[in-house]
Amino acid sequence: MIKKINLISLMVLMFDIVIKMIVTSTLKLNSSIIIIRDFFAFTYVRNNGAAFSILEGNRLLLIVVALIVVVMLYKYLSSLKTISSLETIYYGLLIGGIYGNLIDRIIHSYVIDYFDFTIIGYNFPIFNLADICIVVSIFLMMLDIVRGDSNERNKNS
Repeated sequence: MIKKINLISLMVLMFDIVIKMIVTSTLKLNSSIIIIRDFFAFTYVRNNGAAFSILEGNRLLLIVVALIVVVMLYKYLSSLKTISSLETIYYGLLIGGIYGNLIDRIIHSYVIDYFDFTIIGYNFPIFNLADICIVVSIFLMMLDIVRGDSNERNKNS
């Protein structure tokens, strides 16, 4: 169970690192390659904070929080006897995403972001693969919880 989660986490981390290497080696800081005009571009930026640049400049705090979350997740996972395939996927995505941004913060003092979307005229904050994996994992986790709660209610009816 933990081996599969680690494998998913490692795959996420490797893809994240490779994409960040490509972005930083092909783009100048704050420059873009437009893929679909007025919708999507690769834009190389550095984020000194967390999502939406919150906690900007609090690198040490963000590193400590990430490490605590990872340790707590592994402690929780090691206490479980079994987990579903869906749980394996979302915990793998979550841990891989956390590691992707954590490594950036440790090595560079900032997170490398590059996905730049404009949706209905709103220029969404720029993000990376690690961020996507974290958000998708939380979405899947919430879906699993709601589905589980629904199944429990049906059993008790």
